[in-house]
Amino acid sequence: MKVALLYPEVYDMARFLQERKEFPPFGVLYLAAVAEEAGHQVEIRRVAPGHTALDLSSFDAVGFSLASSATYGLMLQARRDALIDPDALVMVGGVHANFYPAESLTDFSADVVADGESEDTILELLDHAYDRDYTGVTGVLFERDGQIVRNASRPLMRDIDTLPLPARHLLPRDDIVLPDRLAGTDTRMAHVMFSRGCPFPCSFCAVAQRRMQYRGGISARTELTHLIDAYGIGGFAIVDDNFIVNKGKVADICKNIADLNLRWSALSRVDTVDQALLDTMAASGCIEIKYGMESGSERLLKAMRKNTTQAKIRAAVEMTAKAGIQAKVFIIHGFPGENTETTYETIALLQELRPMLGRVALFRFVPLPGTEVYDQALLHRIRGTHRQPDWDGDWAKFHIHHNERHWWGNADDWAETERSYAELRAFVEGEWGPQG
Repeated sequence: MKVALLYPEVYDMARFLQERKEFPPFGVLYLAAVAEEAGHQVEIRRVAPGHTALDLSSFDAVGFSLASSATYGLMLQARRDALIDPDALVMVGGVHANFYPAESLTDFSADVVADGESEDTILELLDHAYDRDYTGVTGVLFERDGQIVRNASRPLMRDIDTLPLPARHLLPRDDIVLPDRLAGTDTRMAHVMFSRGCPFPCSFCAVAQRRMQYRGGISARTELTHLIDAYGIGGFAIVDDNFIVNKGKVADICKNIADLNLRWSALSRVDTVDQALLDTMAASGCIEIKYGMESGSERLLKAMRKNTTQAKIRAAVEMTAKAGIQAKVFIIHGFPGENTETTYETIALLQELRPMLGRVALFRFVPLPGTEVYDQALLHRIRGTHRQPDWDGDWAKFHIHHNERHWWGNADDWAETERSYAELRAFVEGEWGPQG
């Protein structure tokens, strides 16, 4: 069977204005890999503004990956503009579909929506591409006799090491190997995923899967060896939502890759690291850890449900520096309740940590669909969600790049947020350089 998988092209969140590419679309890369392994012919197609009228008429099945709510409108435009055989199976999945599967099914006039982990699901759907009988397929929604049917959820895989390597060969080489993306170095690098999910309940973060799944050290080594042999990489970045949670799993990966002499980076919370683990990571080639600091205000950290403190932030950055690893922190400004006082607390903590911080990335708060703060809009005084009477239909407004929309509070609240953001940005750019 001939299958087309579509993904939206997005830019790196820290360098959006430079139109720097984000990491590859791992969701469709894994789906393509399992479909190819099962004998299907697969192509991956990019959707971008001005590039939505795709000729997909030769495909038996077409899958739309809704990688974010911000690109929902773009993918809808591709659904309208693309030439698709009327008899082709139309599938929808991805982050937005996980949060709003029924709406996605209707909006895309799809035959079926996959909700959650979909590598096994897509194989079963392709098996039923002609009879369209999804009765026994778990983790899907479809319409039957004018009613939306939601089958039982699909259990998560117990062992993601059984998955084939992502089908990077279906993308241009320049989308895989990048020369300027690893911790400010010019190392030829690629992106990898070694875990899935995040168990923490941060109210601003759109993570659909709470259970962690880790790959083993041998599996990680196999993929990195392939990337060395096939692409000549000298480093890699782990793009997992929160790689450093299970210390034993992380240490196992470090042990198995240490002799590959690769430089690498990963994301972490500040409260899941310790000195022994950081030393192990450094010995295996880790050169940077990107921490979700978010704020220097303990009041806001509590409101965000981060369950961290200034003391934990200090400890993580200090231990990272002691291990010889560069620390980078992400800051989110403008969460409901942000004001001049909370902003000054963030500036003060950044000033204190300045000698140990290599990089800082500053973002403005956006109520991402699927998050607690979005779903509890009235509680947080959020405006503009799709469940409110003044909904304008514009999903693109939920992008996280230089977003200056008035999201919460009254005019005075927002004016103070604007002023304090300007002060924080001026401080960050004065110490660490321009923000993307």
